[in-house]
Amino acid sequence: MANILIVEDEKNMRDIIATYMQRGGHTCFTADDGVDALMVLKNNPMDLMILDVMMPHLDGFSVCKMAREMSNMPIIMLTAKSGENDKLKGYEHGVDDYMTKPFSPKVLLAKTNALLRRSSSVPLDALNLGKITVVPSSHKVFIDGKEITLTHKEYELLYLFMANPGQIFTRDQLLNRIWGYDFGGTTRTVDTHIKTLRQKLGDEGRHIVTLIRSGYKFEVTV
Repeated sequence: MANILIVEDEKNMRDIIATYMQRGGHTCFTADDGVDALMVLKNNPMDLMILDVMMPHLDGFSVCKMAREMSNMPIIMLTAKSGENDKLKGYEHGVDDYMTKPFSPKVLLAKTNALLRRSSSVPLDALNLGKITVVPSSHKVFIDGKEITLTHKEYELLYLFMANPGQIFTRDQLLNRIWGYDFGGTTRTVDTHIKTLRQKLGDEGRHIVTLIRSGYKFEVTV
């Protein structure tokens, strides 16, 4: 989970990048020109910036140079040019990595996550699905960057689901794995905890899907 600034003047491209970043559990801020990008940076702490080179008012190289005076966050530059001189210029201004258009949004997300891990901007063990982030080392849970409070059993249920996306768990399996084989309660205990967990997750609770006569699974669609 990280705050990512996407600076791209083409709306379609900006929306695609934002969709994939959000799929990775990140919070996205956007700007369609260099001047707006600097305003966002001044008013919001960012963990990483994805920056297009060719933009109105202020190009990506200028934005990168000014951004470096405010933050040491990783910067990925998007360019339609693959020439060596442009890349060298970017690196001189503090760019950490490049993506040449056209590019795969999945690869961009992978590079983003790799840079975030390297810069320690996000916990190394964090699980990100939808807008939910679970940090096992601290047992903390975030929704769109905001921490929520879960009971121990609710946390264990959520962690199990997110660690095994798409896997179907019967109520008996959940009861045995979370409460233990010697627990004297019934499977209604599972249903009750799932209900309260969904409520605490808000809109993201929809990812916990009920399968009639089967059980539950965690499903993320974008």
